Amino acid sequence: MDELQQLREQLGRAVDELGSPAVIADAAAYERMERSISDLQGQIERLERARARSAALARPVSGQDSQRAAAPIVVPESLSLDSVAPLETRRGWQGDDYTRAVRRAIDFTPDPERHFRSFGEQLLAVASASLSARSGVARQDPRLQRAEVSFDRAPTGMGELDPSSGGFMVQTDFSTAIFARAYDMGQLLSRVRKLPISSTSNGIKIPGIDETSRATGSRWGGVQSYWLGEGGTATAAKPKFRLIELDLKKLMANWYVSDEMLADASVVNSIANEAFSEEITFMTENAVVRGSGSGQPQGYLNSAAKITIAKEVGQASTTILYENILKMWSRMWGRSRQNAIWLINQDCEPQLYALSQVIGTAGVPVYLPPNGISGQPYGVLFGRPVIPVEYASTLGTEGDISLVDLSQYVLADKGGVQAASSMHVAFLTDEMVFRITYRVDGESIWHSPLTPFQGTNTLSPFITLANR
Repeated sequence: MDELQQLREQLGRAVDELGSPAVIADAAAYERMERSISDLQGQIERLERARARSAALARPVSGQDSQRAAAPIVVPESLSLDSVAPLETRRGWQGDDYTRAVRRAIDFTPDPERHFRSFGEQLLAVASASLSARSGVARQDPRLQRAEVSFDRAPTGMGELDPSSGGFMVQTDFSTAIFARAYDMGQLLSRVRKLPISSTSNGIKIPGIDETSRATGSRWGGVQSYWLGEGGTATAAKPKFRLIELDLKKLMANWYVSDEMLADASVVNSIANEAFSEEITFMTENAVVRGSGSGQPQGYLNSAAKITIAKEVGQASTTILYENILKMWSRMWGRSRQNAIWLINQDCEPQLYALSQVIGTAGVPVYLPPNGISGQPYGVLFGRPVIPVEYASTLGTEGDISLVDLSQYVLADKGGVQAASSMHVAFLTDEMVFRITYRVDGESIWHSPLTPFQGTNTLSPFITLANR
């Protein structure tokens, strides 16, 4: 007899016995029987869940469907879309444009029997697989591939074996296209130093120079050279290193979908490409600016390498003065000036237009507005672009204007343009939600400001203005 049927029959007999006069008259016997019934109910529930999960994981092993199994799409370790179209052209692209460009870059033509034609088609297949799994009948499109099961930390809920929780791998050309668009349209992501992590890793340790001073004997953490006369000797010295440890954090983007929308694959495809790219861009860039470092990347506002310029004596609240800008520029590490950008909240723009440098009895403007005197798409301060971003603090709060060199910020990910192997999508059936998971971490390469060879004012690639 089937094990599940045996348990159900035992439960039936136990329930009948519970109602017998002898058990009802004996309080201790009644409690024992109730515990036995609860235990049987638990066993039945667990066995039913296990069988439903086993059915959901079933894969065709023979017949026509097995010949349609998903074929791998190989994306090179380093993929650039510049060979397909320049960045200026790509900024006007939509989601499908990026998918076509990725396929051209890797010389890939999808086989409709083994690959999905669009991201929307794959999302609908995920929804269908998840709904069928809930019914206990396995109807999974063989082109779907399940996300890797990770045992590196204890689960807090349903694991990746369940398609409604962990999900399926996003077809590589789609995930590559999503992240290509995110990095193209992101003002910050396009400037950070990016490190791809292999599909078998959940973090990376990279060596960094432990240099906090440019004084002799401190450069490169302890390398020192000498001018020697004939027969002279030098004291041994060696560089000092530290480890930069990046442990991937998990970013999940959810999209609530209506039944009407699910009926149209083209609508699902169009909105999903745009929505997920924009949401991943926003959350990751916001973390680059103000991430706490706990469960998310550490932003430069929370970096120990950041230098905060104090407000001027008597400076009015919610103002920006020329002296503030001059002092911020003077503390930017010299080698970073050519890469530095100003990040501002748009509330700051009226203050920037009013800035001027007094020369004699007159003055000259300090801020050159976009497409005007500067002739650039962005305004300019000290020759560097001024870029309004949503992540900057409101006027008068630290972070409303920052001068940063994002090449000194490292971002590691698994699932981005260069390593698209860990991005997956799930469909939460009861809530009608698609979910994309992205693993990423980042922090400043610097761990403290730098004391210059001459002078006492420290330097850094991350400069902010204090609260005013």
